[in-house]
Amino acid sequence: MHHQKLEDYRKNKLDEMTIAQLQKEMETGKLTSEELVLMYKENISLRDKNTHAVLEINPDALLIAQALDFERKYKGPRSKLHGIPLLVKDNMDTGDKMHTSAGSLAMADHYALRDAKVVEKLRAAGAIILGKTNMTEWANFMSDKMTNGYSSRGGQVKNPYGAFDVGGSSSGSAAGVASNLATAAVGTETSGSIINPAAQNSLVGIKPTIGLISRAGIIPLSHTQDTAGPLARTVEDAVTVFAALVGSDPNDEITLFAEQFKGYDWQQHLKQDGLSGAVFGMDRQLFTDITGQQSAAFEQAMEQLRACGATIKEIDLGADQEDLGFAVLLHEFKSDLNAYLARSNPDHRIRSMSDIISYNEEHAEQMLKFGQNLLEQANGMSGNLTEREYVEALERNISASGKPGRMRLFCRRILAAISGLLQGSLRSRCRLE
Repeated sequence: MHHQKLEDYRKNKLDEMTIAQLQKEMETGKLTSEELVLMYKENISLRDKNTHAVLEINPDALLIAQALDFERKYKGPRSKLHGIPLLVKDNMDTGDKMHTSAGSLAMADHYALRDAKVVEKLRAAGAIILGKTNMTEWANFMSDKMTNGYSSRGGQVKNPYGAFDVGGSSSGSAAGVASNLATAAVGTETSGSIINPAAQNSLVGIKPTIGLISRAGIIPLSHTQDTAGPLARTVEDAVTVFAALVGSDPNDEITLFAEQFKGYDWQQHLKQDGLSGAVFGMDRQLFTDITGQQSAAFEQAMEQLRACGATIKEIDLGADQEDLGFAVLLHEFKSDLNAYLARSNPDHRIRSMSDIISYNEEHAEQMLKFGQNLLEQANGMSGNLTEREYVEALERNISASGKPGRMRLFCRRILAAISGLLQGSLRSRCRLE
């Protein structure tokens, strides 16, 4: 960088700064939001050639940062996110100069008409949408042969820690935060797409309960399971972003559930003895395929949880992949995606899942590196959600998600996250630049 102060700050301090620390720097005049944006743009230009995490940068980011610096000076900060640059996944509508494509070249020139509700809430909190992140194309439901983090528009997202799986489908959001291309990011999950990349990139990821955060304006996979959530380097940062996203939205009826948390202080749960009295279920059958080194690290982590006051109970979850809802995804994908596309910018040529499949076939060399068997399978459904297979699968999922099933699946996700984080702990903390 031309400015020596910023270059020193970027190289020696920025990487490990939390949201709270950055806020203190800005409150005391040691740093501005404009300078933060400049440093993160420098990081993207130097580091992202190794990760391919960022699809595009918001061309108005610097102007927005300057305006927020002015606002801080004369009115004070809006929230703990005031002036903080964040990245958002490329399946979230932004009513600005950036595209929304779900990683597909078929949608590469698609401009959303308005912000997704989560983006709207971040902007209202004073956060800067710095850019859009790469992702596994169509939220990893295009082909069962596609590698995690690959998209026709952005190429292959790579793990900044080395030759490890980057996780999917919020892979760019995770790799971007792990590479410190922004302070934090927002991804989406249907079944593992926040938790998995968070684990693979040694981050904290939160998959919120459905109903806490609006899905309006997010390219969907399954209305039964889709939700947005944060990825960050610390629990505190993840909670700060999460708190800004929570809220009801008349365009997403299930978010009436969030009304009970209006004004709720999520930070109160950040305490040293937070695990005291907590009970974790552990089903050892889920970890039969981990290596000896990983198994030893896992057992060490269990002991650390116990030392913090938690109780570990060995259980049998008794859930298989079908119980986790593949049939539900298969049927809901066509219905939900067609509805999104039908309401999208009328100037855009892609209006249905059939249009996507046709585009891919017409541009096979670019689009069908891994095929599109899941898209084709989903498109074979009626899209009306009337099939008996769908209804039965939905009933099974609802049954499994009730007590004690809900707790079983919750524990399964917790354990999956712990397992992935342990794999991450075996890596050297090394960023490529």
